[in-house]
Amino acid sequence: MMKSAIKFAMLVMFSMALIASPPSVPAFAAGGGGDPPSANPPPPDTRSAPKSTSKSKKKAPKQSNADDDAFRKAYRAAHATIYERNDYAGAIEQLKALGRDDNADVANLIGYSYRKLGDYSLSQVWYERALKADPSHVLTWQYYGLWQIEQGNRDQASYHLTRIAAICGTACEEYKSLAAALEKPPGTGLVY
Repeated sequence: MMKSAIKFAMLVMFSMALIASPPSVPAFAAGGGGDPPSANPPPPDTRSAPKSTSKSKKKAPKQSNADDDAFRKAYRAAHATIYERNDYAGAIEQLKALGRDDNADVANLIGYSYRKLGDYSLSQVWYERALKADPSHVLTWQYYGLWQIEQGNRDQASYHLTRIAAICGTACEEYKSLAAALEKPPGTGLVY
């Protein structure tokens, strides 16, 4: 009876989140679809963030096109270090050298790398930094949800799943990956 009540409450919260959320376009985040990445992960997200209309925030100094090109090239190299060579320590060095630790894509991949190295406390710090930079960064919600499962926090992982659904719906790869991980029985010792 209690499980049914919890499931019903989760369904109600999920439905309310979907109804309350504005229509959105699919979110494309760096790092590819599910975790582990496919053999050919999509290229990193190099789109510019939407400009803020708030006048109270300080504007970041403009980067030249050469800086943006250099950043994209270095980011893609770090991305390949993670997903093609599984060199997480090397990728962390590459990503930190970019000097853009508050970029959601960068912070998320640093968090992912620390998680893959087994340093869950540092991983958590970086995932939270990524979400502070971009609360709608769907790949961070997915990876942080997988982190929650690895830590035995299935309720928190379910919350992350509802956040993903509100951002990109239930058909996006990030949702499917985290939902599949949550369907597996607890205590199986699987690492995502």
